[in-house]
Amino acid sequence: MDLTNLKPAKGSVKKSKRLGRGQGSGKGGTSTRGHKGAKQRSGYKKKLGFEGGQMPLQRRLPKSGFKNISRVEYKAINLSTLQTLAEKNQLEKIDVEILRSAGLVSKNVLVKILGRGKLERKLEVHAHSFSKSAAEAIEAQNGTVVKI
Repeated sequence: MDLTNLKPAKGSVKKSKRLGRGQGSGKGGTSTRGHKGAKQRSGYKKKLGFEGGQMPLQRRLPKSGFKNISRVEYKAINLSTLQTLAEKNQLEKIDVEILRSAGLVSKNVLVKILGRGKLERKLEVHAHSFSKSAAEAIEAQNGTVVKI
């Protein structure tokens, strides 16, 4: 056996359709594209959302809503969560790294501390933003509020 005896498995290689090679081939004339119209022309590409001339769905539906491009998204953490975290790990200082290691926030997230729940220990809290009630509750326990 040598390279001259090698050939592909039976039925694995098909001959390509030779279009536009005269009427005798059976694939001449319109070359299987049908008669006239955009689909028959070379370089035809259907527009995204095209519905055959019918008014497309994205134009039938009304525009609605507003997207504020300057909105800042925060991950909200309540005082009750800080209290349980501080009790569990005997903490005096809570920052974003501690919240991340506890699995409460993910990487590159801005954190806002909200005032739901009670705080019963003195804490130094580092976060990107605080609600008024949360800042008051932390300072009422002689804790410190540090905006990052």
